[in-house]
Amino acid sequence: MNDAPAQPVRRGRGRIRLLLGGACAVALAAATMALPGTASADTTVTTNQTGTNNGYFFSFWKDSGNVTMTMGAGGQYSTSWNSVNNFVAGKGWKPGARRNVTYSGSFNTSGNSYLSLYGWTTNPLVEYYIVDNWGTYRPTGTYKGTVTSDGGTYDIYETTRYNAPSIIGTATFNQYWSVRQSKRTGGTISTGNHFDAWSRYGMNLGSFDYQILATEGYQSSGSSNITVDSGTPPPTSAPPTNPPPTSAPPTNPPPSSPPPSSPPPGGGGCRATYSLTNSWQGGFQATVTVTNAGSSTLNGWTVRMTLPGGQNISSLWNGVNSGTSGAVTVKNAAYNGTIAPGASTTFGYTGTGDGSQQPSNVGCTSP
Repeated sequence: MNDAPAQPVRRGRGRIRLLLGGACAVALAAATMALPGTASADTTVTTNQTGTNNGYFFSFWKDSGNVTMTMGAGGQYSTSWNSVNNFVAGKGWKPGARRNVTYSGSFNTSGNSYLSLYGWTTNPLVEYYIVDNWGTYRPTGTYKGTVTSDGGTYDIYETTRYNAPSIIGTATFNQYWSVRQSKRTGGTISTGNHFDAWSRYGMNLGSFDYQILATEGYQSSGSSNITVDSGTPPPTSAPPTNPPPTSAPPTNPPPSSPPPSSPPPGGGGCRATYSLTNSWQGGFQATVTVTNAGSSTLNGWTVRMTLPGGQNISSLWNGVNSGTSGAVTVKNAAYNGTIAPGASTTFGYTGTGDGSQQPSNVGCTSP
């Protein structure tokens, strides 16, 4: 779950967030509401809690704002939120597992939100998302590769949350993301395909905690009405859908995205690369990757770039910007200024204007 987009995680989580982000922890309160597995009247919750409802585990968490979750028969639930800061709610299972999850319903939002198969593991502590639909922000992070599953292709990202809320309290942990390239609401999510793909990129899960088909909102309004089935465990002998890569995973976004601009030489070993992540009528989302191409550790970095006329930065995460149009300077955040040789970090932003035009004079310096 995100307390800032993931990043504009939570991502949030997260998150990013993916909403950074990347993502705040769901249900830090452990109140349990045990209801019979037989048919019963709808149950509405508005306060942080976890429990069981008609045979399914449920989780409801928010930090502030107006959110209502109403649970019906079986795996059905609906949410409605208005001017919320961050919330995550859904039905599923505890513990999670490799399972084929089929769901259907509706998902409507006027801002930043996700519809995803969402869960946690421990040892290592990981918050993970398989995102099928989203609002104005498409989650991103450090790009790892792709996985094809259930009739679609998902981009795989990894982000890190520092000193953030989690299921074990405040902690630093990784977030794993599979984000569908085209939106959908309904279908099957074969979780094992994603888990196997993450593992091939060194993104290893631990012991499953809970796993839900979640609606998440960040600084937005909207509604959802989702029904999830019991989740069918896949055959234990099923091979992964994609063969292991024969070479190192790519470090740049897939070819379907506009190619990164060629950065001018930066100070020391610092390099900055711009890429367009998503665009829509009147707006766009971009990511800048800061790489240490030198042989010494970078202790702080500054990216300078000139935005095209008509573009303005609306929100920015994983960095501190000076200026929102024209000549813009972005310095590292408190937690991502140190970059080892050969390593990289990213910051992202959403903007208004024509996203097909790239900034000029993109460069990076380090003290």
